[in-house]
Amino acid sequence: MKTVALALTPPQTIGPFFHGLVRARLNVLVSPQTLGDRIRIDGVVLDGKRDPVSDAMVEIWQANAAGRYRHPADTREVPLDPAFTGFGRAATDDEGRFWFETIRPGRVPFTGRIEQAPHINVMVFARGLLHHLCTRLYFPDDPLTEADPVLNLVPASRRGTLIAARVPSAAVPSYRFDIILQGEGETVFFEV
Repeated sequence: MKTVALALTPPQTIGPFFHGLVRARLNVLVSPQTLGDRIRIDGVVLDGKRDPVSDAMVEIWQANAAGRYRHPADTREVPLDPAFTGFGRAATDDEGRFWFETIRPGRVPFTGRIEQAPHINVMVFARGLLHHLCTRLYFPDDPLTEADPVLNLVPASRRGTLIAARVPSAAVPSYRFDIILQGEGETVFFEV
């Protein structure tokens, strides 16, 4: 019997093209033609020791201002904005920071007549994560946030990790959303 020597599998946890994807930044989701209220989101990705994660990638996807996703499965009779992709990607910098320029999303249905509060879906990819993490960003100044059916599945003591903080002095309405990967104050992540 002949023995064949095989090369070791590279120690990648999220694929060999991760660093290439990190470089493909799509921070700006809007153009001058995009409908809706412009917002900016700034945040930082932190590890369990509260050290910045400098090589993470944060992706967002969201409904447009009318509450429709740019996805073939969303066939509702709600206006689709051709000037809004609804998807963004940002790499963290040396201090773990990321940012997006987007719009405030509209309400989307849940079940029956119940609506979800405007929110942004957030995914985090980073070294050491076997799978990406999924979470949501909610707005503190939306009247539907406290009644959101998904947010209310989260224990009350942890809901705050999903609600962005309004930045009062910014020229464009801005929100701060930090993502803590583990430990005290860990952001709530969903199994999807």
